[in-house]
Amino acid sequence: MAIRESLIRWVDSYQGGLSDEDSDSKVRKLSRNDLVRCIPFIGIHLGSLAVIWVGVSPVAVGLAAMAYVVRMFAVTGFYHRYFSHCAFKTSRPVQFIFAAVGATSVQRGALWWAAHHRHHHRHSDEPDDIHSPDRMGFWWSHVLWLMSEHHFRTRTKLVRDWAKFPELVFLDRFDILVPVVFATATFALGECLAFAAPQLGTDGWQMFVWVFVISTVVLYHCTFTINSLAHKWGSKRFKRNDESRNNWLLAILTLGEGWHNNHHHYPHSARQGFYWWEIDITYSILWIMSKLGIVWDLKPVPQRVLDQGRQVSVKAPETNKAHRKDSNR
Repeated sequence: MAIRESLIRWVDSYQGGLSDEDSDSKVRKLSRNDLVRCIPFIGIHLGSLAVIWVGVSPVAVGLAAMAYVVRMFAVTGFYHRYFSHCAFKTSRPVQFIFAAVGATSVQRGALWWAAHHRHHHRHSDEPDDIHSPDRMGFWWSHVLWLMSEHHFRTRTKLVRDWAKFPELVFLDRFDILVPVVFATATFALGECLAFAAPQLGTDGWQMFVWVFVISTVVLYHCTFTINSLAHKWGSKRFKRNDESRNNWLLAILTLGEGWHNNHHHYPHSARQGFYWWEIDITYSILWIMSKLGIVWDLKPVPQRVLDQGRQVSVKAPETNKAHRKDSNR
């Protein structure tokens, strides 16, 4: 019965699992890994080995890199800054389009992502943080928390503002749909190129492996470093009661998310690189989009926060986790 339920959740992620009503203590007792439900996640990692058979071509690698950047922006700009923190505004069609593009990253639906992230901000590096390396260790914070049965369900009570949009709920509930469409499209593109431009040296399986599989696996682990490495490796500009760090290398890999200490200090801003020398590609793209009228009302970093950041430089070791309840938005 449990296996059947797990298989059903491949298609409908709202079926079964622990609900919002489960208390934190109950969750800690009952939460377990659902390996059957995780087979697609594990499989996509193993699928990277298929590169041995499909080979490589410049066009496949180039499109894989492009897919990485586009999908990383959808995750950082919309899943994170828009759906999780409401750091800017946009139209209903645009929010749906980027929810769908974000879904191609195979990081579940926008509601699931935002709900868990809001919970993280409320309890960062406290006992109830769902992926704290300080509390649960590196590998749990990086990837193993995703395999917990409890964390499969969307915490709908934390995203009531987005749950009123049926199209977003649809993408969230049937979160396998968009990745399957995207994966199929990569294969079809490769087959078309093999027929129309054989000199490019690619085909359907090569495009599938590079543009979908490998690009997605790299996207996974670069995103996950913000949960794991960005709470262990880097500097602290702002003294906080959590272990969030700024890391320039992670900021480059994730288009700006590596300025994690900045973000935890003031999560409401559309900008995470607070100063001109802190490269934040996601914000640069959002700024261009705002000039085109696609998004608007980008929330700025207050001057008081900028002034505080210039005056305070805190080294990593000591933190006081006594009492803090960050806003989730």
